[in-house]
Amino acid sequence: MKSIFDKTTRDELINRINSVSERSSAQWGKMNIYQMLKHCTLWDEWVLGQGEHKYKQAFVGRIFGKMALKGLIKDEHPLGKNVPTLAELKVAEKNGDVASEKKKWIKLIEDYSGYSNPNYIHSFFGKMTKEQIGYLAYKHTDHHLRQFNG
Repeated sequence: MKSIFDKTTRDELINRINSVSERSSAQWGKMNIYQMLKHCTLWDEWVLGQGEHKYKQAFVGRIFGKMALKGLIKDEHPLGKNVPTLAELKVAEKNGDVASEKKKWIKLIEDYSGYSNPNYIHSFFGKMTKEQIGYLAYKHTDHHLRQFNG
């Protein structure tokens, strides 16, 4: 299974990020290209522990989180279309610098090579192993790149 912690996988994702542009349009969902890029940079900053983030698992996640995570990362199948986004990672602004956001996202993808965030707790899934984080981070990135034909 692909993991964001594998250099070959990171390089593949970076090439795919470079393939999207201002003209890329969503195959599903409500985000435009800028919102997707911004959402992904926020998500990766959150996972990597860059910036100010509160790590706390929601009550419903304590009940269903581990079971849902296991189902999500059990195999190579990509994330489904229209998976809900965590409220704190939704991007309201519709316009921004796409090129700058791509550069920022690529830097964050590269930062996974030195991953160390022992405080990370997913809002729904809860505490995760590094291996689980690697699989989920890959699937999240792949999901949004597929959304925009990247």
